[in-house]
Amino acid sequence: MFQTIGNVLTDYGLITSFALIGLTIFVAYVLSDKLTRGKINGSAIAIILGLVLAYFGGTQSGGDKGLADMSIFAGIGLMGGGMFRDFAIIATAFGASFDEIKRAGFNGVLSLFIGVFISFIAGVAVAFAFGYTDVVSLTTIGAGAVTYIVGPVTGAAIGASSEVITISIAAGLVKSIVTMIGTPFIAKYIGLDNPRSAMIYGGLLGTTSGVAGGLAATDPKLVPYGAVTATFYTGLGLLMAPLFFLVLNVMI
Repeated sequence: MFQTIGNVLTDYGLITSFALIGLTIFVAYVLSDKLTRGKINGSAIAIILGLVLAYFGGTQSGGDKGLADMSIFAGIGLMGGGMFRDFAIIATAFGASFDEIKRAGFNGVLSLFIGVFISFIAGVAVAFAFGYTDVVSLTTIGAGAVTYIVGPVTGAAIGASSEVITISIAAGLVKSIVTMIGTPFIAKYIGLDNPRSAMIYGGLLGTTSGVAGGLAATDPKLVPYGAVTATFYTGLGLLMAPLFFLVLNVMI
């Protein structure tokens, strides 16, 4: 019986991968609710669980694609590949309305550019401090500090190694988790109590899951406003990262 089930799961790899991801997200949100009382968003826990599973798959199979190297989970290689990644980015962008972001005014738009620039510079500085000196690695890790979506997309485009791309994802994940946890504690000190400030906050930090989780723990009514600018932040980061790459090429 187990052999039959294994064969079915292997033959329908993509369906198996959707089921596994769904189960992982379910467990993550249960842990978020029961262990952290919602202070750490379930999406952050799901990403951590995904990294643990990828490590487990890599050590068990001896490959370099995580769980995708195991035949029963080969569908994850497709689900986690560039096609679905780009589809998710486009779907997210279509979910935002430019009319909404204009409600934040000039300050809201400016916060997007400032947020992307500062995050990128911070990521490059940390990467340089840890010994990365080539332009490709610096750009990829800097882009990862923008968000954990911008990092791997940029890295794949400029030919970064899988190790550097993984570091860029980790940088974005740390930023997301810190934002989720820290937002409720700093909200009252920075005036994060109205839609306008929430939009500017989302534009400065940009990590959609981090901003949404942090605002949900602060005031659920502010979540849509912070999320809308954070959504545009990812798109802007994807557009600006190649420009940063060209600038670093000239400087280094």
